[in-house]
Amino acid sequence: MKRVLMHPDLVQVGHLRAVLEGNGIACLVKNELLGGGAGDLPLNECWPEIWVLDERDETIARTLVEQFMYPGVQENLASWTCTECGEAIEGQFGECWQCAGSGGGVFEA
Repeated sequence: MKRVLMHPDLVQVGHLRAVLEGNGIACLVKNELLGGGAGDLPLNECWPEIWVLDERDETIARTLVEQFMYPGVQENLASWTCTECGEAIEGQFGECWQCAGSGGGVFEA
């Protein structure tokens, strides 16, 4: 077994468990009921955890968790040039900081 997530929000943990199981990854949630121990136990040790049962599923499970937790984050987005003012814009931005232009940008390598 491998732990792939530790998070304070049991609702998100439950949803992520359903996402993983929906993708054929057998998992379980630990510490579901430890929230009442917060204060007597260290807080982060009371957080629910998702564990995958088959260690071979760890990589894909971590990928699915990251996609859920950070849905808009994409690696290596191409920089672009605003067609309205010519400003060079980093790839993670969808709007020009200088003139608020967005569509029709010219993408750079």
